[in-house]
Amino acid sequence: MAHSSHSSHSAATSRSELPGGSSAIGKPLGKTLGKRILIVSASAGTGHLRAAAALEKAFRGMPDVEEVRSIDALKYTNHLFRDFYSKLYTQLVAKAPTFLGWWYKTSGEPWKTDKMRLMLDRLNTAPLIRQIKAFNPDITVCTHFLPATLISYLIAEQRLQARLSIVVTDLDFHAMWLSRTFHRYFVALEETKVHLQKLGLPGDRITVSGIPIDSSFHEHSPEEQRAVRIELGLDPSLPILLVSAGALGVSPAEIILEELFELKQPVQIVLLAGQNEELKKRLEVLAAASPSPMIRVTVIGYSTEMSRWMGAATLLIGKPGGLTISEAMASGLPMVIISPIPGQEERNSDQLLEKGIAIKCNDFTTLSYKIEKLLESPERLAEMRTHALSWAHPDAALTIVRTLLDETNRPQTAVQLDTTKLA
Repeated sequence: MAHSSHSSHSAATSRSELPGGSSAIGKPLGKTLGKRILIVSASAGTGHLRAAAALEKAFRGMPDVEEVRSIDALKYTNHLFRDFYSKLYTQLVAKAPTFLGWWYKTSGEPWKTDKMRLMLDRLNTAPLIRQIKAFNPDITVCTHFLPATLISYLIAEQRLQARLSIVVTDLDFHAMWLSRTFHRYFVALEETKVHLQKLGLPGDRITVSGIPIDSSFHEHSPEEQRAVRIELGLDPSLPILLVSAGALGVSPAEIILEELFELKQPVQIVLLAGQNEELKKRLEVLAAASPSPMIRVTVIGYSTEMSRWMGAATLLIGKPGGLTISEAMASGLPMVIISPIPGQEERNSDQLLEKGIAIKCNDFTTLSYKIEKLLESPERLAEMRTHALSWAHPDAALTIVRTLLDETNRPQTAVQLDTTKLA
């Protein structure tokens, strides 16, 4: 198994130090000027961008920050490369999720594909590298592995003097996130930190911060939840099932709604269709044909008020993307997991089930049955809510920002992993 081979070789992984005492070219450490922050993400899905936005918001609230810039790495690549990362991913999620699962497992062996990926990335990202060097940041924060790999290379080659931090946006860790040269990793779970240490990464450079989310996601008291429900035009006395199709609207939401029509108790169903207008129209037609007067259905498209909808909800039904589940946990919102993407979402699902935060429905035919049982057990729902809140990191963005700003006031060399013995 790949995992056992990782562990058996971890002792052979060593590290050396690269120059990193100056936080940017020509800027000595300890300077009184504000820091220049560059956040780099990639629009492969929306989670990486949402994490970047949360970090940008947190950085902008700090007095010792001079400038913050957040960029999408894929905007500075060629058309084919951009489509490969972004559009192809979305198409595979919709039409070939099994292939994604195969790829996740095949590419999961540490240090086996990173040199080839770096070569391909360098060939296609020259404008991105120019942007990074021109901005001349003190701190770089990557919420996607593509820019992390490039910046790691630039630091190793002494073509950029900046701190590199890598923010992992799933509960689990995939080998694509590994960089040979870095200053700090931020991960969601202590278990992930243990895994990275087994791979030879120094524990003092790994922070268990949680995944950064917007500060609007938080626990609601019963009184606050009631007020939010009324503001959203919902009945505060009925359970609210929030069905999310994700920002891109790639979801079996129609099948879910048809199954929820079989519920035998009064509920409100709110369907978020994301940016998929065609899905929204189809859901509206289906909602209008609701066979039961006890079931109220509301269909909306893309929403910038996800924190309010989560604050109002009793259950979240959908896929376990890293940002979505982090937002739900911060809101104290139990989940019903549907159709996780093989690979990272299955790993996220395992963690939620293990921690008592979610249930999983493997067959749509049993969805209404499982939800009905859950709604009939307020004690179990309360327990799931407690578990969600106990594992939540609503202040993850602030934790990351404060850690990085504090570290720039102290000498810190880059870590360079010697992985030759693992090849």
